[in-house]
Amino acid sequence: TTSPSTPHPMCYDWGESSSGAVSVLEGEVGWLFCHLFSHPSVYNYTSAQSTGHNLFWYRLLDGHEVEQPITYRNKSSCSKIAMRLKVLKQDQVVPFTGCEPHSLVAVATTQEFIPFQEGKKLNCPDLKDITTMSETTPTVSWFHKALETSRDNSLMFYNMKEPFQGLYFCVIRYQRRGQVLNFTQSINVSAIYPLMVSKVPSILQPTKDKVFSVRTDSEVSLVCRGLLSFVLGNSASSIWWTVDGKTVEQLANNRFSQKNSVVNNDYGDRTEESVLLIQDFQAEDLNRELNCSVRNSLGFMTRRAQLEKEVSLPSVELGCGLGVILVLMLLLFVVYHVFWLELLLIYRSWFGTDERHTDDKEYDVYISYARNSEEEQFVLSTLRSVLENELGYSVCIFDRDSLPGGTITDETLSFVARSRRLLVVISPGYGSQGSQALLELKAGIDGMALGGHLRVILIQYKPVQRQRWVRELRRARVALATVQWQGNKSKDLTSQFWKRLRVELPVRRVSYSVPLCRSTAEHLYLQS
Repeated sequence: TTSPSTPHPMCYDWGESSSGAVSVLEGEVGWLFCHLFSHPSVYNYTSAQSTGHNLFWYRLLDGHEVEQPITYRNKSSCSKIAMRLKVLKQDQVVPFTGCEPHSLVAVATTQEFIPFQEGKKLNCPDLKDITTMSETTPTVSWFHKALETSRDNSLMFYNMKEPFQGLYFCVIRYQRRGQVLNFTQSINVSAIYPLMVSKVPSILQPTKDKVFSVRTDSEVSLVCRGLLSFVLGNSASSIWWTVDGKTVEQLANNRFSQKNSVVNNDYGDRTEESVLLIQDFQAEDLNRELNCSVRNSLGFMTRRAQLEKEVSLPSVELGCGLGVILVLMLLLFVVYHVFWLELLLIYRSWFGTDERHTDDKEYDVYISYARNSEEEQFVLSTLRSVLENELGYSVCIFDRDSLPGGTITDETLSFVARSRRLLVVISPGYGSQGSQALLELKAGIDGMALGGHLRVILIQYKPVQRQRWVRELRRARVALATVQWQGNKSKDLTSQFWKRLRVELPVRRVSYSVPLCRSTAEHLYLQS
């Protein structure tokens, strides 16, 4: 703009306008607005004309420095500003998938937000300006997802739904100076939550009762997460931390920094996260006021972070302690797995109860076996001898301890009832129908069922096929303890057979020495 006065004035140059760049597709319409009048407080078009200023447009070609056709004759003041015009070819823009040849858009896309289940009318941008220049009434075509949706000047949404989102294109056709011209604009339509839903911002984390555990001399991260709802007409919203009432920027302390990120964007309602990083956390930082705040045009919310000092355990000492405990537990497991019988015998010898003081039984053990068989020799020469002579038990054997002339059935039942344990030596011939051994077995099982302080112990001298077991023996096998004789391996008193048998027999304290195992050099005071 210039005014008449003295020749050759100095012209104030505003440079190139940052917001005045215009892109036009080759073959379509475009126009420029002088950005000297974008700030009316500085330059007003009406007042500029009243003072005699004139508006001139001139073109500066690439590579040229001479400005034409401006002249400074009789001009006293001058101001100028540059605006860049880009004419784009067909291969320089990204086409939308439309049915019309005018499906290339050079002008920046505008944004429109429509709440769910609400309506809105969209007008094609710049239609009013084009109407003033057109010699005929312009026509407008709307396109969405490769389909022409309307031929009206405006596009109406009666009930917004999710599938209606996306890019919409309006193509304006009009005539000027006998030439048909086209102008294409694009509008990005996005759905947002209904306006009836509360749009006041809120803090999701930390909750009111959340306490951050922190360690001194370490890096501390405090996470704040807020919900910032979209507000039509004013989308400005923010989340931030303050330290003692100052933002991180105002604090100017290198130990404090803040990092923001968008966690989720759900139809315009954003969940944002702000992380306050504190380097080399100190004890005095516990007394600082650390607040997280969120704000949009409808409201404000803040919440203070509660801190507590984390009690640190010495890592080396803790690791060594745990290692020692694990080793000891493993060692105890191995010892118990290998020497569980010995440990059980020692426990019984210290804390077991001598049954002779709690009942009126006469015998500790009654031995039941098949007569006139190989097992009879085992019972008389081995089992009886060790129980009586080595372990100190009182043993009842019917053939030895019964009086002549008595009734076998009555005396058998009497002996079994007067015994604390019934040892049943299982053999292939044991339990034949009508045998005395079967009578002894039935008496023992009945004594256990009636709670008469009698326990039945099965000793398997030789393997017996299961189908040869009598019914009473099959039932007893399920619930009763079985001790297996393993020939020469079981003859020594330190074998598993005798240890297992002593666990099932009554507690008896004797003052003889029996080693727990072959490798043990010590002699212990044992129970049998």
